[in-house]
Amino acid sequence: MSPPAPTTLIVIRHGETIWNQEMRFQGHGDSPLTARGRAQAHALGKRLQAMRIDTLISSNLGRAWETATIIAEYTGHAIQSEPRLRERHYGVLEGLCAQEILEQHSGVYQALLTENPDYEIPEGETHRQHYHKNTGVLAAWAKENPGTTTALVTHGGVLENFFRYVAHLDLRQPRCVLPANASLSTIQYGTFYGSTRWVIKSWGDTAHLETFEDASQ
Repeated sequence: MSPPAPTTLIVIRHGETIWNQEMRFQGHGDSPLTARGRAQAHALGKRLQAMRIDTLISSNLGRAWETATIIAEYTGHAIQSEPRLRERHYGVLEGLCAQEILEQHSGVYQALLTENPDYEIPEGETHRQHYHKNTGVLAAWAKENPGTTTALVTHGGVLENFFRYVAHLDLRQPRCVLPANASLSTIQYGTFYGSTRWVIKSWGDTAHLETFEDASQ
């Protein structure tokens, strides 16, 4: 007997924002999509329109929700809000660029460089807290929605935590994946080579942006 169909998550990073352009920490702070970011979201929508998707879920932060709203124009889905898909809360660092952080919060910056997953950013949260919040979504979804395909619109830090979870990477290891704005990554839960687990099917796919990016240059 063949194994049941896997549970598939298409994990999407939101489109480019003004703070992305300015290289500012976003976290729970927010910044609207740029014109480029909105164009990226439209390209995502056109690609996802051709795919079988059962559910569309988004972080409830504005930049992810704006991206999901544009996608929904093409796929026709109602968007479900999931606060556990929020970016890490960067507390006092939010809205600041690297130079401003060095000038105003040099101690916090140095603490972040240690990769201590239990360091709590003032007025923010630890990496470990954020990791468990994010990965709780994976554990619940695999159990409650077997065999479905879901699109999740979320953030770079969430994608990093999903990668760590599936690849069993230690939280102290420096970040090793840098997903582009409006990229999509696919992970699946099912039986692969005799064991039931999460696997990475693709990562950081931006094929839908190629025509758009070429035209913008």
